[in-house]
Amino acid sequence: MSGHSKWHNIQGRKNAQDAKRGKIFQKISREIYMAAKAGGPDLSTNPALRLVIDKAKSANMPNDNVDRAIKKATSAGEGEHYDEITYEGYGPGGVAILVHTLTDNRNRTATNVRVAFNRNGGNLGETGSVNYLFDRKGYIAIEREGLSVDEDTLFEDVLEAGAEDMEILPEVFEIYTAPEDFVRVRDQLENNFTLAQAELTMVPQTTIQLNQEQQEKLDRLVERLEEDDDVSEVFTSAE
Repeated sequence: MSGHSKWHNIQGRKNAQDAKRGKIFQKISREIYMAAKAGGPDLSTNPALRLVIDKAKSANMPNDNVDRAIKKATSAGEGEHYDEITYEGYGPGGVAILVHTLTDNRNRTATNVRVAFNRNGGNLGETGSVNYLFDRKGYIAIEREGLSVDEDTLFEDVLEAGAEDMEILPEVFEIYTAPEDFVRVRDQLENNFTLAQAELTMVPQTTIQLNQEQQEKLDRLVERLEEDDDVSEVFTSAE
């Protein structure tokens, strides 16, 4: 994972998204709706719904919004339908980009994503063109400040919980797991530590370092994509 500080990306994303909280809640509501529609409202039997609700809590989404999305999904009738579509392409400097979307209009979303790439120094690729450059991982961050154990003890606890790897950064310890182990590892670590972040994510196998101009172009492209109501997540291989 060396060279890819997900924590720095998360902090930058949170700062940028504070002003867009209403749109974020709308996107998470869609994810809750889809998870509850597919697996029902019971968190004990629907791990996908539990993960999305954890995401909602992390974003400080009000409980009323969560309950409303679940009720809407489990009420009688067909209701709404959303397709999960991933777009792949390259950004400035050859950076690989994955765009996860949840949409009720494929043509609208495809057009918007293509325009965002074309107008911001990117190129939309074919399915499979960059997906193989990323690995699905569970990601957990524990802040160093206020931690009551030393690094060695924490590392032992992390391995015992079933994690794959731990990166040591000045601000946090970044912990990575296999996707299927994420919930178990998170729950075990949560018993002893305060988790600053916990989510399933896409981690690039290798990263690309950009110059300032390329980075600014990439930031504009990612921002344009994230502004779209249908885009749920954007991942890049930028260092």
